[in-house]
Amino acid sequence: MKILGISASPNKGGSNDKLIEKVLGIAKNRDFEVDSVLMSSSKIAPCTACGMCRYEEICPIDDDMQQVYRKLKDADAIVVSSPVYFGTVTAQVKALFDRSVLSRRQDFQLKNKVGAALAVGGSRNGGQEKTIQTIHDWMHIHGMIVVGDGGHFGGILQKPALDDVEGMQTVVDTINKVCDVLEKMK
Repeated sequence: MKILGISASPNKGGSNDKLIEKVLGIAKNRDFEVDSVLMSSSKIAPCTACGMCRYEEICPIDDDMQQVYRKLKDADAIVVSSPVYFGTVTAQVKALFDRSVLSRRQDFQLKNKVGAALAVGGSRNGGQEKTIQTIHDWMHIHGMIVVGDGGHFGGILQKPALDDVEGMQTVVDTINKVCDVLEKMK
């Protein structure tokens, strides 16, 4: 089974890229296949609402989203990690979310995949729960099975994320919950 990690940060090598690397490492150690999408090295334009994907499994915008469609479709679980930007997800991952409408219109391709969210804010109460809610909303719209860290919403961290011991435990608990659910679904 394959787990896809998506880092929503436009900053290469930042906290969210490192968190995705961390969760995918844990999943790999549990014998899952892993793959990633890093917004820091992806170019994904916003959706233009042209409607073409209503009729065919095609988006006329020629960018990195073409590869992301395949990765989303091939994954059994998706973990999204976003920094908090003005109380929600980054514009870069919002573009990915909007463009994923193709996957929904073409037979709900993400339906019943397991989904989880991580968020990094500038302070302990820096908008992480609202950011996670936005990610969860995207997952629910696709019909995904959304899990948290076993007690709350998912991985909630404050900067510097890798030094946030309490927050890192929520990340570890979240990816382990994703793996546990996938194992039960086998």
